Amino acid sequence: MKAADAVLMHPAAKPLVFALALLPFAWLLYGAFTNNLGANPAEHLIRATGDWTLRFLCIVLAVTPLRVISGTPALARFRRMLGLFTYFYVLIHLLSYSWFDMSFDVPEIIADIIKRPFILVGFSAFLLLTPLAATSFNAAIKKMGVRRWQLLHKLVYLIAGLGLLHFFWMRSGKNDFAEVFVYVAIIALLLGWRVWQYMKKKRMQPTPGGREQLSKQ
Repeated sequence: MKAADAVLMHPAAKPLVFALALLPFAWLLYGAFTNNLGANPAEHLIRATGDWTLRFLCIVLAVTPLRVISGTPALARFRRMLGLFTYFYVLIHLLSYSWFDMSFDVPEIIADIIKRPFILVGFSAFLLLTPLAATSFNAAIKKMGVRRWQLLHKLVYLIAGLGLLHFFWMRSGKNDFAEVFVYVAIIALLLGWRVWQYMKKKRMQPTPGGREQLSKQ
């Protein structure tokens, strides 16, 4: 076993990653209790939890390329945990919006979702992410079957696109796109790598005619 794999397979590795993934939430909670979230704490919480949702989504999408490129299969054991943290932060993001912006007024929240496209897109991403979080357990894989489970979890690519669109529309109000382009570049690179791997795999597969020729030889 490679040294990196040995470290990642250590019993303390998962608890450590769990604690690190909770740090942004703990820091925001500390800032809220100590009144250190700036002039508009509610807006800061909504924006920060949205940012961390997108960051964790990028981390989840980066696991497979890093695992393959570095030859470190042990990285895969953290993917589901990181995916659940993505859902955790989007849930806090939605709760912050519902509480601080809308005071948990359900009819007003529904009207706002319908009225504002960027809210609708973000809420759609949350809805699509919910079944992925709900099935991120071994029991769900066994019940659904590996193929159907994998097909369902391919929704993460659509969710990434919706998350980027939500972020783009949110920043367009202030005409501030610098950070948007950074996330677009990262996600495009991660999805582009997957397309390249898929095309590479397809090229390596023999065509039906090629199989016939091989069978005659």
